[in-house]
Amino acid sequence: MEETLAFQKMTEIDLINNLEKISSQIHNRVLKVEGFILKEDHKEKLEILIFKGFSSSTTHPIEIDLEKKVIACNYVLTNFKLYKAPLTETEANFIRENQNSVFFLNQKSWI
Repeated sequence: MEETLAFQKMTEIDLINNLEKISSQIHNRVLKVEGFILKEDHKEKLEILIFKGFSSSTTHPIEIDLEKKVIACNYVLTNFKLYKAPLTETEANFIRENQNSVFFLNQKSWI
């Protein structure tokens, strides 16, 4: 289990930046990324929205320096949901969901 978490953390260092690059080319999609921040004795919910090449967290401060990780803490991403932009209060713009962290690295998955 610890090996799996370590692998997930290592691969996710560039994952968000790579998803931002794909997002910058597909302007009518919003990717909602869910997971958790690893604290010493607990986990905190993490939610990031990626739209037009930029990330915004609804739960934690994020880094805007492109040379740094988006989230400065240790975290694990567990779920990815793709929506058609603009977002509405209904689920009518929901496209697909996947728990595989590399699924949306394929640009065709965004269509």
